[in-house]
Amino acid sequence: MTTFVQLLVNGLGKGAVFALLALGFVVIFKATEVVNFAHGSLVLFGGYLVLVTKDTLGWAGAAVVGIASAGLLALAVERLLLARSRHADPFSLALLTIGIDVIITEEVVRRLGVSLPFIGDAWDAQPLQIGGITLFRTHLVALLVAAVLITGFFLLQRYSSWGIAMRAQSENREAAALAGIRSARVTASVWLVAGLLAGIAVLFIATQDFSGSGLSRGTHSIALAAFPAAIIGGLDSTAGAIVGGITVGLVDALSTHYISFAFAKSAIFLVMLVVLVARPAGLFGTRETTRV
Repeated sequence: MTTFVQLLVNGLGKGAVFALLALGFVVIFKATEVVNFAHGSLVLFGGYLVLVTKDTLGWAGAAVVGIASAGLLALAVERLLLARSRHADPFSLALLTIGIDVIITEEVVRRLGVSLPFIGDAWDAQPLQIGGITLFRTHLVALLVAAVLITGFFLLQRYSSWGIAMRAQSENREAAALAGIRSARVTASVWLVAGLLAGIAVLFIATQDFSGSGLSRGTHSIALAAFPAAIIGGLDSTAGAIVGGITVGLVDALSTHYISFAFAKSAIFLVMLVVLVARPAGLFGTRETTRV
């Protein structure tokens, strides 16, 4: 029972990180109907900037640089590439993000070389022992940070003018434009938000506690596990992104321990397939949106 509770808590910590990443997928899809397959490269890019600046700026300063850089790269991708093809089919734009992802990922991996550095120095330390339960600091911090960020996001979405504009555009882009909402501004802002979330997530992913491996191509693969999380919850549901992220984190933690590490990655996709068979739009999604 102690082991199960330990896996549950640590799985929730992993799930919190996947939830942040899944939220990045969802906000872009809701506003633009485009699936951003370059999300993993944004994570890797943000982590790389933390790595190369932390000796000079310290960990906190480097974290700010990494988060901001991931956000600005996402914004640049949208403004310089996707915005120029805004009338293209969403599937074509999704394919474009795959090309962007390959270019950014390969360049970062080339620069990293054979090194697999950890970047979570602020909390990647000895685990906590509470009542015979071993809790990893990274997972506990991730839970706290994700709770604050997700709460803030939902408050902004509900009560701010930005949130109202984003929700209006996701419901009906033409009607939102007629109401004076600038689609280009909303689209740029959601890409920026998704990039910032990716930059925050990598601070947890590239740690000993989370993955056991440092910043590498594996970081990119872990980040893409958030895509099944978004699918499970529903690509057009921000609440679903949270549920999907937590689900993926728990499945990963439990299947790694009780079955095997290799099977854990397959288990995530098996859960996704089961959910899609039962409900093609995801747990909280709408069929009309996810069919696009």
